[in-house]
Amino acid sequence: MSELLSFTDLEVSFHGEDGEVEAVRGVSFGVEAGEVLAVVGESGSGKSVTAMAALGLLPPTARVRGSIALDGVELVGRDLRAVRGKDVAMIFQEPMTSLNPVFTVGWQLVEAIRLHTDTTRRSARARAVELLGLVGIPEPEHRVRQYPHQLSGGQRQRVMIAMALACEPEVLIADEPTTALDVTVQAEILAVLRDLRDRLGMTILLITHDMGVVADMADRVVVVHRGEVVEQAEVRELFQAPREDYTRSLLAAVPRLEVGSAEPGAPAEPLLRVEDLVVTYGSHRAVDGVTLEVGRGEVVALVGESGSGKSTVGRCVARLVTPTAGRVLLDGQDIGRLSARALRPIRRDIGFVFQDPGSSLDPRMTIAESIAEPLRLHRVAEGKALDERVDHLLDAVELGTARRQRYPHELSGGQRQRVSIARALALSPRMLIADEPTSALDVSVQDAVLELFRELQAELNFSCLFISHDLAVVNQLAHRVAVMHRGEVVEQGEKAQVLGSPRHDYTRRLLEAAPVPDPVQQRARRSVLSG
Repeated sequence: MSELLSFTDLEVSFHGEDGEVEAVRGVSFGVEAGEVLAVVGESGSGKSVTAMAALGLLPPTARVRGSIALDGVELVGRDLRAVRGKDVAMIFQEPMTSLNPVFTVGWQLVEAIRLHTDTTRRSARARAVELLGLVGIPEPEHRVRQYPHQLSGGQRQRVMIAMALACEPEVLIADEPTTALDVTVQAEILAVLRDLRDRLGMTILLITHDMGVVADMADRVVVVHRGEVVEQAEVRELFQAPREDYTRSLLAAVPRLEVGSAEPGAPAEPLLRVEDLVVTYGSHRAVDGVTLEVGRGEVVALVGESGSGKSTVGRCVARLVTPTAGRVLLDGQDIGRLSARALRPIRRDIGFVFQDPGSSLDPRMTIAESIAEPLRLHRVAEGKALDERVDHLLDAVELGTARRQRYPHELSGGQRQRVSIARALALSPRMLIADEPTSALDVSVQDAVLELFRELQAELNFSCLFISHDLAVVNQLAHRVAVMHRGEVVEQGEKAQVLGSPRHDYTRRLLEAAPVPDPVQQRARRSVLSG
């Protein structure tokens, strides 16, 4: 096979107020036709910058040197509008900032199809419905008429994947394509990508922090660190015998789903109790009779498919959504019906880490201002004390004070998520709602953030409703697990029981779909499951 997409001595730097910042230094690698090549590395390592340079999507402040060639044709310095979508397509990491909020998802899919193909609007719309079904969105004929804000985070990501596949490009650049997806839908999407590779010979450049996805999908792996390639190898060789210390540290940080025996303790006194919670949107019941508890100092994980209602439950607890029926009791007080004025002092006790930091951080505020805002609103600190608290939080989430004056768009996706975590912890809340808090983080930073989470919880003893699709992360953190499916809790109990000996078929399907960070074991496992 020959290299279809090649990077040779690529250098990318950004000009800012502090001078020239090098993001990519001397990167060279090639992607062969029909190959899945995974690029892995820490958040901010330059892997997404490298991919975006291939499509000319970097901001005007970027300076690109070196060569990027598609089938021998140089891309650097060219107008790439005709190439994007048709020859090379990209799945972006954050769908909420990539989809246009004022158009339906169907309109946006139709636009992408008609831009590069000679087809009628009716045929393009039929293709849009077909694509939504292909990526696992239920009721595609109905969803095609909806706007991005009417879909869950995982559903929006699937729309982005459908849009990238619309014209069946030669090369698909997938930048964290399964970040927002639960494990069952992730398995379906990875199966779709494998089918495209096998059926159409599509070449895939996969950018991910999920080593389970790498083990499941990749033929070869390129490891980048601080803008440089530190190791390249065939996927089995990389996992079994990594040469570089940095690669070994990445693999060591991968969480694994190894459930021990049950060690039930005395039930904690509940800080949060959700009783018979119902949330409806029109005729749709997003949450249907959910009851669960979170004890003082306890972490309860809420897992389930995208669109199952788990994020809606979290938003009800934070009173970002008003329940249709049922009660939300925080320390015995029903907060579901409180007025905005009565709720204000209680909000100090509830922190929230949102799934998509790109849409939850104010783009006009520096990260220091974003973290300081809740402290100012609740009059907790001002002046020097406020600055010191912000600096402490920045250090706690491993961003450092040097970035305090940067804006969200100047940070990588993982760095933005760390800002969200620091902001949520600013007031030392008694109750933390964490909605996919590590989904945008690479494995080494995720490992550090999870360790930080454990340390902070041990120190502050806060309770947490931890919403996640990553069962290995849930296994590391949770005391108990509740599983949601189509708006209902179908199983809940001690972590070891739910993850080790599940009683419900749906829970078993979740566990079977979770990829294992070992290419030999994962492919053998997939072969058994597909057989």
